[in-house]
Amino acid sequence: MKSETKDASLAIAIDALRCGRPLRAEESCRDYLVMNPGCIDHLRLLGKALLKQNRLPEAETQLRFALSLNAGIPQLHEDLGSALALQKKFEEAIPFLEKAIQLEPRLPLAHKKLGQALFAVGRGAEADEQFEEYFDKDPESGAVALGMDHFKAGRKDEAIAAFRGVLRSNPDNVDAMRQLAIVYWRGDKNLSDAEALLRRAAEKAADFVSIRLVLGAVLIDANKHTDAIESYEVAAKLEPDNPAAWSGLGNAYAQASYPEKSISAFAKSLELQSDSPATQMGYAHVLKTVGDQPGAVKAYRAAIAGKPNFGEAYWSLANLKVFEFEESEVSAMEKQLTQSGLTDSEEVHFRFSLGKTYEDRKDYERAWHYYDTGNKKQRPLVSHDPLEMELRHAEILKTFDPAFIREHSGNGCDAADPILIVGLPRSGSTLVEQILASHSQVEGTSELPALSKIAASMGRYRPDDMQFPRAVHELRGKDWRAYGMQYLEAAQRHRQSDRPFFTDKLPNNFPLVGLLHLILPNAKVINARRHPLDSCMGGYKQLFARGQNFTYDLADLSHYYRNYDAVMKHWHEVLPGKVLDVHYEETVSDLESQVRRILDHCGLPFEESCVRFHETKRAVKTASSEQVRQPIYSGALGKWRKYQGHLDMWIEDLDDIIADLPDVVRNAGV
Repeated sequence: MKSETKDASLAIAIDALRCGRPLRAEESCRDYLVMNPGCIDHLRLLGKALLKQNRLPEAETQLRFALSLNAGIPQLHEDLGSALALQKKFEEAIPFLEKAIQLEPRLPLAHKKLGQALFAVGRGAEADEQFEEYFDKDPESGAVALGMDHFKAGRKDEAIAAFRGVLRSNPDNVDAMRQLAIVYWRGDKNLSDAEALLRRAAEKAADFVSIRLVLGAVLIDANKHTDAIESYEVAAKLEPDNPAAWSGLGNAYAQASYPEKSISAFAKSLELQSDSPATQMGYAHVLKTVGDQPGAVKAYRAAIAGKPNFGEAYWSLANLKVFEFEESEVSAMEKQLTQSGLTDSEEVHFRFSLGKTYEDRKDYERAWHYYDTGNKKQRPLVSHDPLEMELRHAEILKTFDPAFIREHSGNGCDAADPILIVGLPRSGSTLVEQILASHSQVEGTSELPALSKIAASMGRYRPDDMQFPRAVHELRGKDWRAYGMQYLEAAQRHRQSDRPFFTDKLPNNFPLVGLLHLILPNAKVINARRHPLDSCMGGYKQLFARGQNFTYDLADLSHYYRNYDAVMKHWHEVLPGKVLDVHYEETVSDLESQVRRILDHCGLPFEESCVRFHETKRAVKTASSEQVRQPIYSGALGKWRKYQGHLDMWIEDLDDIIADLPDVVRNAGV
């Protein structure tokens, strides 16, 4: 009977470990060990369960105790070696791994672990011997490891060939699937193939948490935020004490616009592992989004404490806009720029941060130096083809001419829910959104990718590869309405209330106003404008998380602004009354009048809360999040004049556009 009880307990523990429930395995082992404290099998499984929960010192203690009872079991030596190596006690781990191999030379993973430990202490030649043994005993694992080495060394094609070779011989090798997916994701940004591989791997190994974590990250990059949440939730259920599962879930919730849930998930991750700089920064981002600036600052500083060269965390602090660095932080940033080994991205983040620092101190020459050198460093890191952009805009305007619009009008979806806010970044669009989101009938949903996705999808499955905008000529009458419904369905995933109207504040939608009008003729459009030199300077001072690649070069910026201006003039001409221009300078100078203009354009009754927009409590993701939580202020008007000596190119290029501006805009800051 006792043997059966032991076997039943072991079966429960083993099944729990296989299903990714190490806490349940631990409970089963401890229950049995109360009455049978010397059971080696249960002690070993208890050690494994503790390892799975990352409770490494406890696992070490249990495994040492088990070895004191029976030192002849090779797997116990291997497990103890693993526990020590995971704590970076490599010198201590090596003898136990060597003993495991001495007792049982056929343990393939023991050779791999010994090789890793030897490599960590600088015994490279001996490490190579162990890796060769590992490869000989487990050819598939060796081929996967070789592929990983290729990828780490930048040999992407060789890595893909290695992983595909494994899958040809064994299509069910989940390690090869996972690693090939990572290459597709990080190397090619081939998200669809990466997702397919990971979903298949997850079916084959439902309890493999690492697959769920990578799948979640891929799904976030593919803007499939709901699916990403599900993937991370599975990971967190399988391993409740895995900090990466909770931080991934926090990121997924943040991307899906569930900030409160995101905060809870990040907090759980930090309970489990407080010294993760990346998690601290993700936590800080979402605290900033909900308006908890003190909490955000504390978390950003915790990220920096854990990683002093974390330029992105410094820039995130600077990007609060209303934050000023302490002298010790400024010195630390300047010191970092003298260090060798900084990546280009880290250097760029420090330069933009110091630009903001010296602008706050009114040392505009030094601020310009850091902004300008930061932009020059960033420009080669991003892709922007001014000619391609100009040709695309020209083709859109040629397509959406008055005759085309007349021909296809009346076919779209009649819903009047969306209010699009377009323009250029750093031109006051967040202020317009906050004003509207302060109205009882409007939900602020931030920047939605729905309209650009519809445009991109139009030629996706055409055999002739015809893309937007030419592909719109092939649309049938009912297609326009279908696309309007598709936009509303996509936007619904970002909505959290039943208010009748919602904002879509993606500035880059400005070339798509004609498309919007034909699929949703009753949607409203507001063009957030600002003095061209302030708009361009705002872009030049901003390091964007992604996109807006035209902002890192002086010539690119003025060229882009001229194209933007031409596009908006076209929409005013072919769709009179569709777009309302709202100048930032006029809003600052006469807030209530502009609020009334905005509400009238949207068919909304006046509400005093829109004038008191800064009192509205809502999540704001953009760089202006802290600024729109303050009453209206004039300090940002004409800021370009502080850098006027460096802006001759813009002043000349944009002279005719500036000349047509209202006086209050043209003379702002004088």
